Amino acid sequence: MKDLMRMKTSLKEEIENILNEQVKMEAHASAKYLAMASWCDRNGYENSADYFFKQSEEEREHMLKIFKYISDMGGTAISPEVTKVPNDFDSFRGVFEQALESEISVSQSINRIIDACRKNHDYMTEKFMHWFLQEQIEEEYVARRAVELFDVIGEEGVGRFMIDKQVIEIKYSAE
Repeated sequence: MKDLMRMKTSLKEEIENILNEQVKMEAHASAKYLAMASWCDRNGYENSADYFFKQSEEEREHMLKIFKYISDMGGTAISPEVTKVPNDFDSFRGVFEQALESEISVSQSINRIIDACRKNHDYMTEKFMHWFLQEQIEEEYVARRAVELFDVIGEEGVGRFMIDKQVIEIKYSAE
């Protein structure tokens, strides 16, 4: 029956597999941002906590968008197991540096998916993934600007308070 069902989809197994890997990556990012929100909240960075709560929601939405696409195309979307999510971070700046690294990794993964789509002549999935490319431009920009605040404002004195205050403004200005 599985072979018969596979014939009813234009989604090749290789593409389905890498899309399911992206689902897992987005789920992990959502969980990591949730942990970052909790850490920021515990350490008195209320605006940053709100920022990371919103980021967590966005990553979950991205995960669901890909998950639904796989299903809509007749593939098998796999609910991911999320493990090894850090709940403690070394520093306020370190939280944002990890967020930037995460966004860069997601961008690279999306590029790999599009490359695989081109090699497999899967133009429908490539077109679908273009939305994610555009989204990553904003995500990387916001994450990079947040890290830059640490250099521009500095962490001494009221610096962390000012950074926390500015983080939410960066997100809204990019939208």
